[in-house]
Amino acid sequence: MQRSMSRPGNHVMKSYETYADMLFRIALVHLGSRQDAEEATQDTFIKLMEKAPEFKDAEHQKAWLIRVITNHCKTMLGRGWRKREVKLEGAEPVTADSPEDLALLQLVLALPVKYKSVVHLYYYEDYPIQEISKILQISASAVKMRLQRGRQLLKLELKGAEPQ
Repeated sequence: MQRSMSRPGNHVMKSYETYADMLFRIALVHLGSRQDAEEATQDTFIKLMEKAPEFKDAEHQKAWLIRVITNHCKTMLGRGWRKREVKLEGAEPVTADSPEDLALLQLVLALPVKYKSVVHLYYYEDYPIQEISKILQISASAVKMRLQRGRQLLKLELKGAEPQ
């Protein structure tokens, strides 16, 4: 049996090049901090190196990485030090194509985590409901309900922001 000549970690490097930006955006949506999002992204790739799971295809790997980073973000949010952390207003600029897109993105970032996750995966990462269900390990009906409630919250915020 002939051994593969590829260096260990080549698959991780290729995965990093392919998925790092998407995973960073997901972490940023969850955590709201560039530094925390960078840490979560790094930790996700470290876990990929440590676990070295076998994937059926690229979509299976992508779903695994999203699940890992989502769970890691939830863990980070649950840490006691993070709950006492003081946020600096305006310290992390969020970029968008237009002022309207920026305003909407900021509203999405302000949603509770369970709504923010599904809204981000559905609208910004273009995942269908069934895929989000698998990634977050919740039922499709739970995804639909969270999308509906997230949209309702966004609609309320947008109505409140309109000049009277």
